[in-house]
Amino acid sequence: MKAIALTRYLPIDDPKSLEDVELPTPTPAGRDLLIKVEAISVNPVDTKVRAPKDKVEASPRVLGWDAAGTVAAVGPDVTLFKVGDPVYYAGSITRPGANSEFHLVDERITGHMPASLDFANAAALPLTTITAWEALFDRLGVAPDGSDEGKSVLIVGGAGGVGSIAIQLARRLAKLTVVATASRPESADWCRQLGAQHVIDHYQDMPTQLKAIGLPQVDFALCLNDTDTHFPAMAEAVAPQGKICSIVENAGPLEIGLLKSKSATFVWEFMFTRAMYETPDMIAQHTLLTEVARLVDAGTLRTTVGQVIGPINATNLRRAHAQLEGGRTIGKLVLAGF
Repeated sequence: MKAIALTRYLPIDDPKSLEDVELPTPTPAGRDLLIKVEAISVNPVDTKVRAPKDKVEASPRVLGWDAAGTVAAVGPDVTLFKVGDPVYYAGSITRPGANSEFHLVDERITGHMPASLDFANAAALPLTTITAWEALFDRLGVAPDGSDEGKSVLIVGGAGGVGSIAIQLARRLAKLTVVATASRPESADWCRQLGAQHVIDHYQDMPTQLKAIGLPQVDFALCLNDTDTHFPAMAEAVAPQGKICSIVENAGPLEIGLLKSKSATFVWEFMFTRAMYETPDMIAQHTLLTEVARLVDAGTLRTTVGQVIGPINATNLRRAHAQLEGGRTIGKLVLAGF
């Protein structure tokens, strides 16, 4: 099968950083599905894993943790899917990625694809949707049924992949007042189109900007960009007994003591946790993705594609990585078709 892989961890402008290769087609066992991949999407985790370092892989390593395609074969213990089903998923970071013609994924972290979307638009959703859903509803404890209506959330980094779906979930399902951050006119417009009632600039003083829009405190804060830089501002802005969640690892110590007098909570979200540790509730991601497909088909949620770059090959994938590393991407970058 065709695949895009690496053996060395090189700068993305090096043609050998990601290369077209031929690999054996895998065979499903247990609860695995063999997926014929039709579209993939690129996330910051791809560029972080591929980042230059002194390491050489003994065999080609395939990255990629967002895909949509059809079930080509099933393992003997599969009960949730059949051959021919269109699916979408993020997969597990502990296994080979989806930048290949065929790919194995556990059915418990796979969802039935929205019927109203093509493969490219569906591939934009899984990783960011799982991350945003778990961050808001599992980690921050926001009620997805709208019973927290009237409360507020600050989403730092609203125009990226996770922010683009988090705005929708917070506004349309949870019915929160959504304050998103963006630093450019076009990214601010994107956040408003997705449902943010307010947009502020995360490069400026966020607590001052929040006061200016009449929200001196927020009930929840979701950090999707530079935890080290933004933690003090979030600690100041979060309400007493409020909650902060981040998906971005910190480079240095965080001043957790800033939250003590408020009895505020800080929690991490890592969407690979359930698959990595095979937690007893691992199937929650199947349930989540299937529910999101229903919401997309009902018109409640929309896809977050920013750009479809072209066919799935090493040249286009290097281009997507370079664009993402530039830090100015709006929405998701997708490649479709081999």
